[in-house]
Amino acid sequence: MTDASATAPRRPGEQTLAALGMSAPALDPADASPHTFPGGGRWRTEVPSCEGPEALAVVLKEASRLDVPIHRISQGSGVWMLSDAEITEMVEATAERDIELCLFTGPRGTWDIGGSTRTDSGGAGLRARGHDAVAGCVEDAVRATELGVKCLLVADEGVLWTLHRARAAGLLPADTTLKLSALVGPVNPASFAVYERLGADSINVPSDLTLDHLTEIRRVSATPMDMYIEAPDDLGGYVRMYEVAELIRRGAPLYLKFGLSKAPGIYPYGHHLRELTLATAKERVRRGRLALDLLARHGADGDMAPLGSRLPGEQQRFEISS
Repeated sequence: MTDASATAPRRPGEQTLAALGMSAPALDPADASPHTFPGGGRWRTEVPSCEGPEALAVVLKEASRLDVPIHRISQGSGVWMLSDAEITEMVEATAERDIELCLFTGPRGTWDIGGSTRTDSGGAGLRARGHDAVAGCVEDAVRATELGVKCLLVADEGVLWTLHRARAAGLLPADTTLKLSALVGPVNPASFAVYERLGADSINVPSDLTLDHLTEIRRVSATPMDMYIEAPDDLGGYVRMYEVAELIRRGAPLYLKFGLSKAPGIYPYGHHLRELTLATAKERVRRGRLALDLLARHGADGDMAPLGSRLPGEQQRFEISS
């Protein structure tokens, strides 16, 4: 933990507005998160929607060109949409650069034969419908970890608890991390704490949470939080770049996710979506550079976690009965 009253960065337009008599209210040190990542730092970076080796190569090349540090790269279509050779290629490419690779476990309700997700209410959403869907997620998890993947993306609380139990029992590697999908992210401190106790090592929260919501969550949990700084349209299309320093101050430890609004969906990915996928992969890295430039201009870029760090620190868990 660090001192919650650490010096705040410069706020956007601060000096000019102050000269015009329009200063913003002073920041309250009590709003700041006291938490950090293990090993130090208050924020890490993530490039999402990297749907295969070719898109990964584009991301890595563009990140090198624009000097964008990357802690984690994630994929959204699912383990089952990649061949063993493709997974191995992605594992090796990220391992060379000490970047965590996170692959989504499937199946999921939105691609199932059930009609409830297509109703106005959205039905059961991303959850795994029935035993066989849970089994498919477990199959994906075992296959991915056997091929060297260390982070699994999960969109169902039952699958999360099952994979956590498997990890605790030695059926998955002990250093496997479980990341909760943005598509089911909690919106209050009580539900955030429940997902932590079910086994989540980082928890994606919706990008429409207010700053006060982040502070409320941080008063009950230190589990790393993931948040789209720019959200895809199907998650609202929110662009919160100018808030990035305050998001870190309130939400640390925080993964800054560089998404992309005004772009068509690409899940589940196939080669028929190749040009779009490569173009959007490249632009996500550029958006990351823009967000990092904002942090630098506001004097808030000095608290990044060391590159190569990936573990979440100590978590609170429900007891696993024998």
